[in-house]
Amino acid sequence: MNSIEINNLTKKFGSFTSVDSISFNVKQGEIFGFLGANGAGKTTTIKMLCGILAPTSGDATVGGYSIAKEPNKVKLNIGYMSQRFSLYNDLSVEENINFFGGVYGLDGKDLEDRKEWVLKIANLRGKEGLLTESLPGGIKQRLALGTAVIHKPKIVFLDEPTSGVDPISRRNFWDLIHHLADEGTTVFVTTHYLEEAEFCNNIILINAGKLIAEGSSKELKSKHLKNKMYEVECERVVDALEILEKQPYIDESSIFGNNIQISVNSLYESTKQIEETLTGQHSIEVKRIEEIIPTLENVFIHLLEKHNNGSAN
Repeated sequence: MNSIEINNLTKKFGSFTSVDSISFNVKQGEIFGFLGANGAGKTTTIKMLCGILAPTSGDATVGGYSIAKEPNKVKLNIGYMSQRFSLYNDLSVEENINFFGGVYGLDGKDLEDRKEWVLKIANLRGKEGLLTESLPGGIKQRLALGTAVIHKPKIVFLDEPTSGVDPISRRNFWDLIHHLADEGTTVFVTTHYLEEAEFCNNIILINAGKLIAEGSSKELKSKHLKNKMYEVECERVVDALEILEKQPYIDESSIFGNNIQISVNSLYESTKQIEETLTGQHSIEVKRIEEIIPTLENVFIHLLEKHNNGSAN
């Protein structure tokens, strides 16, 4: 059963097409990752799916409601959390919870029960009077998620929810996301931390408003990265990258941190081949060459390069 069904959804701003006739489904209770670089169309898509932004053409059903014909019903049946955490910093913790509970029509015992749940998951019991702006990023993040789902929506949209939050808080936040999914909530999330996308059941990659790939993390890696990958640690990294890009046995190369990662083809023989290219011909000292396991970031870069060169499948 699908929670979200998208059919030829398009959004144009004047002559600029932000989202270009995309179609896909999101299953009930899954954690769905929507990935893309800045400006790819992620936030525009989410705003349309939340009934905030009207599509130029096409439609989608969210929780059974049309975003084109019934946007207000869509809004009442979803939760939404933006990268800015969607909280009012000049209100206290309790005032924020009461406000969002009231927006979603909660009162009396229902509001008190859900308030207790939000305080628990945000680790804020006994701190209801604190000003929200005084909270650490990770705690504020959990409070924002709590207020976004205070009305127990079946679908929640999280737009870059871990932006600017430390790694430990991000991991704790994902534990909470998995808890929501285990209870049947559909979680639609965008993130630019590609290691987080490993936690998603299904993933779609979008670039320049078009969908370029879909599948689980494992499926994307096996389908799109068939060649072996190596990491090279060496001196003069930029010079080394320019040299390796020209080698016939290397299909792709890019800088990761202070090292170079390469994808090799059938002309590749051994790590000695790489070392001789850099050391023997160009006097670049090589410290380490080792085979690596591809990540989603490798898949993303590979697909973007193919798509931007007009050869993505």
